[in-house]
Amino acid sequence: MAVAIETRTDAQIQSDVLAELKWDARVMPNEIGVTVKDGVVTLTGWVDSYTKRWVAEEAAHRVRGVKAVANDIEVRLSSGAERNDTDIAAAAARALEWDAFVPIDKIDVTVSKGWVTLKGEVEWQYQKQDAERAVGRLAGVKGVTNLIVVKPRLTPSELKNKIEQALVRSAELDAKRITVDVVGSKVTLKGTVRSWAEKQEAERQAWLAPGVTSVDNRITIEL
Repeated sequence: MAVAIETRTDAQIQSDVLAELKWDARVMPNEIGVTVKDGVVTLTGWVDSYTKRWVAEEAAHRVRGVKAVANDIEVRLSSGAERNDTDIAAAAARALEWDAFVPIDKIDVTVSKGWVTLKGEVEWQYQKQDAERAVGRLAGVKGVTNLIVVKPRLTPSELKNKIEQALVRSAELDAKRITVDVVGSKVTLKGTVRSWAEKQEAERQAWLAPGVTSVDNRITIEL
């Protein structure tokens, strides 16, 4: 039996996003405005750190029924939190150097008026994400533009094979019910699983493959 997909109203989504922001102790919900139209959430207001801006965006994405998030939250640093670009650049370089998952020799850091731009090439998506998190939480950072490219070293067929092998190894999945399609570095998952957790596990395994830049999870849940 297929699981019915619940259609949620914009008012329900807005209420849940506000509740999620209130639940997350890292942000102050009264700092952030939330509007929803056709499942697309827009966040407004201002916060005193880039980390709070990023946390608010993640909170909105966690809510069921959200199709996309437009983050218009502004970062306004207090006078005591302001740092010059040289200090921020030095701190960013140290943060990347200390992060065991980020190949610092492959990443360039530029800072302009508190805004950090990251460039370079990495092999895994999680390295790109970790680099942004490492510099985004630094004091004085107003924003991060992540231009790091995930460059695959494997052919699509090799990538497909590695993901299929990973699905077979996972004790949580029945790999025979899942198909993997790879075009370039983009992965599409299809098939059926028995729970949301299994669907998420299949996607997680796909993201762990080197060079993957996107995962389109079309797996359906059947009881």
